[in-house]
Amino acid sequence: MISSPRLSCLVALLLTSMQYGLAQKPPSQANLIHVEIGALRNDKGKVLCALFASSDGFPKESQKAVAHATSAISDKKAVCEFPGIAAGRYAISAFHDENSNGRLDTNFIGMPREGVGASNDAKGHMGPPKFPAAAFQFAGGRLELKITITYL
Repeated sequence: MISSPRLSCLVALLLTSMQYGLAQKPPSQANLIHVEIGALRNDKGKVLCALFASSDGFPKESQKAVAHATSAISDKKAVCEFPGIAAGRYAISAFHDENSNGRLDTNFIGMPREGVGASNDAKGHMGPPKFPAAAFQFAGGRLELKITITYL
């Protein structure tokens, strides 16, 4: 049988390690945002997706996104996945990079020459969609979304 001081020490050690483990728990790799991208006009190039946690930079400044995904295109469809994402409020921007140059090509007045889309199929008025229109709540686990690409 374990003596009382020894048992107390063991219990304290166990509780401390459990508490530390809970406080340092990273987002679960089981957390996944799965996005099906549809209505692409062809299978050329790739689709680039960006996951934003705030309106800062959404949707144009992908360097301010918390995660990125790139997908090949097949049968005018693509899939972007964001694994290991913590619960929170997010919005996704996506575009069809037809010439695979890694950026959204625009005309002389800034209108996209390539297809664009956002979560909730949010559309902008006289510009890109706003974060609140594209935002969704992610509680963790697996979330399936669909984005329809639009060519302006």
